Amino acid sequence: MQRRRSLRTRLVRGLGAATATAALASGLTACGGEAEATGPGSGQVTVGAVSNGAAQQAELSVPVVESLRAQLPAEVHERGELVVGVGALPAGFPPLAYVGTDQKTLTGAEPDLGRLVAATLGLKPVVKNSTWENLFVGIDSGKVDVAFTNVTVTEERKKKYDFASYRQDNLAFETLKDNPWNFGGDYRNLAGRTVAVGSGTNQEKILLEWQKKLQAEGKDITVKYFPDANSTYLALSGKKIDVSFGPNPAIAYHITQTASGSSPTRNAGSFSGAGESLQGLIAATAKKGSGLAEPVAGAINHLIKNGQYGQLLAAWNLSNEAVTTSEVNPPGLPVTNS
Repeated sequence: MQRRRSLRTRLVRGLGAATATAALASGLTACGGEAEATGPGSGQVTVGAVSNGAAQQAELSVPVVESLRAQLPAEVHERGELVVGVGALPAGFPPLAYVGTDQKTLTGAEPDLGRLVAATLGLKPVVKNSTWENLFVGIDSGKVDVAFTNVTVTEERKKKYDFASYRQDNLAFETLKDNPWNFGGDYRNLAGRTVAVGSGTNQEKILLEWQKKLQAEGKDITVKYFPDANSTYLALSGKKIDVSFGPNPAIAYHITQTASGSSPTRNAGSFSGAGESLQGLIAATAKKGSGLAEPVAGAINHLIKNGQYGQLLAAWNLSNEAVTTSEVNPPGLPVTNS
């Protein structure tokens, strides 16, 4: 099983480890402390708060949609809160979820979307942060209503969870801003290039498959490995590699961090993390049969239609992962994609 290794090594751990955990050792926490609760009623949601330059902070107007609120399970409706789970402990994974510069606020595109959805449904967002494994224990036990934490939809996971998709699951190519090269959706454009990739990752698997195809055509890719992200970035800025291949959100974040430096970078193209045959999707995750996937998808679609969704992704430099529609339980990665 999978969320294929992506933003952080720990995200490759499957649901087996999560659901085998007997109980939450210390409970789900927000930024290592109490759950963060943000009051509803004002119709305003701040996105990109205390982001350390990773996002453009914006105040978005988010009116309650009563027709969607009426679709909520009775327990959630009466409670007046949406418990949003994020699996970002211990270190976070910018730009998706991490502790902001005030050292207490959980910021990022994922908790921000959870807050927008809660506001649309007329609920107070209670954001709970945990480890990836304990996040799923929280969903299973009912301590978490819905997770916004970069979970990829898979057919295996659909046996136990309901999903409302909200972002494409993409890989991307990062190169120096002054390099004119672009992927262009064709692996043949990688011929003759030196490409850095993480060992044991989904992107490595895809890159090595492309390398075999090119070698069969009498061409090749030079594949380079580095011990960590900083080493990869140094190699890129020093022009020892042409391009780095990795998760699109991590690259989007790094682009914001290099923008004002001496070696700014850019996105040179993207590719579905599910491979050629399927567009991988990231989705809000709820316990199967909880009745939450439908109103959450409805809220996301309302945000898409009225522009707040696009503003959120633009604020976090993730517009290239936008979906046009949130789907309930869309086609997921088959086991053969593991």
